[in-house]
Amino acid sequence: MNLEVIFRRAAATVATVAMAAASSVASAQGAIKIGEVNSYKAQPAFLEPYKKGMELAVDEINAAGGINGRKIELITRDDNANPGDAVRVAEELVSREGVDVLTGTFLSHIGLALTDFAKQKKIFFLAGEPLTDKIVWDNGNRYTFRLRPSTYMQVAMLVPEAVAMKKKRWAVVYPNYEYGQSAVATFKKLMKAAQPDIEFVAEQAPPLGKVDSGSVVQALADAKPDAIFNVLFGADLSKFVREGNTRGLFKDREVVSLLTGEPEYLDPLKDEAPNGWLVTGYPWDGVQIPQHKPFLAAYQAKFKDYPRLGSVVGYSAIMSLAAGMKKAGGADTEKLIAAFEGLQVDTPFGKITYRPEDHQSTMGGFVGRTKNVGGKGVMVDFRYVDGAKVLPPGAETKKLRPAD
Repeated sequence: MNLEVIFRRAAATVATVAMAAASSVASAQGAIKIGEVNSYKAQPAFLEPYKKGMELAVDEINAAGGINGRKIELITRDDNANPGDAVRVAEELVSREGVDVLTGTFLSHIGLALTDFAKQKKIFFLAGEPLTDKIVWDNGNRYTFRLRPSTYMQVAMLVPEAVAMKKKRWAVVYPNYEYGQSAVATFKKLMKAAQPDIEFVAEQAPPLGKVDSGSVVQALADAKPDAIFNVLFGADLSKFVREGNTRGLFKDREVVSLLTGEPEYLDPLKDEAPNGWLVTGYPWDGVQIPQHKPFLAAYQAKFKDYPRLGSVVGYSAIMSLAAGMKKAGGADTEKLIAAFEGLQVDTPFGKITYRPEDHQSTMGGFVGRTKNVGGKGVMVDFRYVDGAKVLPPGAETKKLRPAD
């Protein structure tokens, strides 16, 4: 046997041993655990599709080899739509399950509770859905990032067309908790800046999930507004629309409505779906963004159903964590924070960036009008608004955050 053959065999043996060692290390490390907390029982319309979106992302990531050879494992917990329960199950995920990162939450006050938890426990938290600006601004911290466009961003998407309506007398209706309060505050601020003579002549703020639609609709009608800004969603929205249709509240009156164009809220309205409302939403069957097409095909193939906006958010949250972990070389908290600042991620809505100044992603949203087509509500005349175009400059928002 000549020396060349000996060297070749030796090199092959070394390579095999190295690969085995690497595999052994990866196996010893086990899966990367993602702990996810959400209001599944309280908000199933959004969160059942959200969970499916996450599952699709996990399957795709693991099928492609995982994160540096390590698979990811998703461990979910229900927070019962209660901040105290959310913190309790988050603690359980960290201490008992040994999760590497946290993600999730739907309701804004629960998102804020986990934002504080992440800071106290020094664990990475990606807020997928809660919309309050406080998560990345007033209460922001270095451990928390947020995916979905915020109340400020979504309201800012609607304001130019709301101003163009040239309506002076406005009424507002919203669920009386952090999300609704912040959305209305932003709407008033931006509208007054663009239209100084605007008047807000009525304000209805029922508790979340407990709207007395008859009294709310009557109070709004009595104020005789030119236009209505609505922030209700879910079952509250259905009750409001039904009663408003019955009493003629929306006849010859402009309505600007946050979230109503999302299939999870538009679909349940069926033949009661309103015509002509200006909304944010998700026209899933009309999206022409290139990255959306493979997502839509994969989702329909796996679940035999069409995606809702929750599906996109859940999928994008897991894909964001995977992209951050690949960049960081794992799930180490400090390395992951550094990786997420400025991180770019491909999502079904195109490429987004997590801004280093405030940890808000630049994911955008669709703005359009509702239309009742054959007893089903759809979005028409829609356009995609890049989230980066409705965010204040990074230097300005950085001043809104407490020092890390």
